[in-house]
Formats: sequence, C-alpha cells, structure tokens
Amino acid sequence: MAASSLGQTEINWDKLDKTKFYVVGAGIFTGVTVGLYPMSVIKTRLQVATKDTVEKSASSVIRGILKTDGIPGLYRGFGTVITGAVPARIIFLTALETTKVATFKMVEPFKFSEPTQAALANGIAGMSASLCSQAVFVPIDVISQKLMVQGYSGHEKYNGGLDVARKIIRIDGIRGFYRGFGLSVMTYSPSSAVWWASYGSSQRIIWRFLGQGTDFEAAAPSGSTIMLVQATGGIIAGATASCITTPLDTIKTRLQVMGLERRSSARQVVKTLIKDDGWTGFYRGLGPRFFSMSAWGTTMILAYEYLSH
Repeated sequence: MAASSLGQTEINWDKLDKTKFYVVGAGIFTGVTVGLYPMSVIKTRLQVATKDTVEKSASSVIRGILKTDGIPGLYRGFGTVITGAVPARIIFLTALETTKVATFKMVEPFKFSEPTQAALANGIAGMSASLCSQAVFVPIDVISQKLMVQGYSGHEKYNGGLDVARKIIRIDGIRGFYRGFGLSVMTYSPSSAVWWASYGSSQRIIWRFLGQGTDFEAAAPSGSTIMLVQATGGIIAGATASCITTPLDTIKTRLQVMGLERRSSARQVVKTLIKDDGWTGFYRGLGPRFFSMSAWGTTMILAYEYLSH
C-alpha cells in the first residue's frame, strides 16, 4: 500500500499531457536556461583559468565580465546553447520517464526497500536518458564553452557560433564537435544517475520522516507539501551529484575549450591541474555548478508537477 501511495507523488509519464509537456515544457526550460546561463559561464571560466589568472573566485569572475562586456558578457554562447538545449532536454525527459517505468518493473521482483528501489530505478533511468541526450548536447557544449571563454585567460576570440563551427571542421572535422565525448558521457551519465538516484531516495526518506511512509492514504499530503518535498529532494540531489562529478566536469571542460591547434589528453589536463592547484583544482566552479544543478533539477520536478495536472 505504501508503495502505491508513494507513487502518487512521483511524476507519472502516463498521466502527462504530452502536447502540453512538449510545448509548455519547452517554454519553461527555455526560461530556466535564460535564468541559469550566467552560472554556466562563471563555472566554465573558473574551470579553465590558468594559474596566472587574477580572477580566482566566482565574484571576481562576475566583476571582470561586467567590467569588460556588461550583462551581455554573462550570455556569451547563449544562442548556440538555446538552439540545442530544448531538443536535448526533451530527448532527455522522454527517455528518462519511459526508462524509469521499465526499470521499476525490472527491480520490483528483488524486493528491495522503498528508497533503494527508487534510487536504482531513478539512477538507471537518469543514466540512460543522459546517454541519449549527449549526442545532441556535446557539440553544443563544445561550441558554447569556446564562446564563453573567448578572450579570457589567453583563449582565442571568435565571431559567433558559426565561426567556431567552421574552425573546428577545418582543423578536426566532424569529430572535433565530439571532443571530450567520452568524458562527457562519464560526467553527465553518472551525474544524472546520482542526481535522480539521490532525488528518488531522499524524497522517500523525507516522506517517511514526515510520517507518510506507512499510512499515506489516511491523510494525503497537499499539493504544496508534495512540491516542497520534491524541491528539497532536488536540492539534496544537486549537492550530492555536484560533489561527486565536478572533478570529471572540470577535466572535460578544459579538454573541450583548449585552442584548436593545441592537443592534450585527459592525463595531461589532470597533471596540470594538480601542479597548479593541487587536488582542490578539480573542484573549481563547484559553487556555481551546485547552484545550477539544484535549480535545474528542482525546476524540472516542479514543471513536471505543473504539467501533469
């Protein structure tokens, strides 16, 4: 009984209005991308800064951007991202929900505890969905990140996304768009798996703490309580995922934004980071990344809740 009751607070793919989801959802995710994009720019600049760069904190990066470029500087590469972000998010969410339903059925016979079952199903679904969306997202990532850091810390300048694309094709061909693809999969898939696993299990634990674990039907929680628990689960998930996967994200970002003429391996990037900053160098941009992941995930959950009614 508890399992079916708790399921009422999960996002249910079957009861979602698909037209509303794809049309209104695209609008919501575009709005969130606009709001959170500056965080990506700040995170990326922190991750690629050399040891000689003066701006070593998020606040100093913001001040530097505003001083040289004003508000538009916080949105460098935004046009490229918004072109690919909406299709990538829709692919991600479609794969996430369809996989989650199948995975729940798959783990049910093992009789795991409720939080474990939720963590496994959400985690596998999150990883699968991320794998599907990477094919679209990695090229967008490569182009947008080069635009984000152009002219910063010795990085090349470009005349927009098309200029970046032309230079990548000229030097590396199509495979240049997938630079760091392996690391992207290694970053985003575990990150997505950890996020959804943490979200699924933390939500179950919060409900149990609120006394809703066993006698749910006797006193169904209000819509605002459900959304508050989901938002809290999103913040916990963002903290967990960002702490675990930021080192990989830092290596991936550095590989993707290197000058087109310069070749470097992940091993060389790791050596440089340790030499310049020690092990703390792997956690550059952790603050903006945690904020961004928590806000993105929580907004997705709340948007789901809104779209499913």
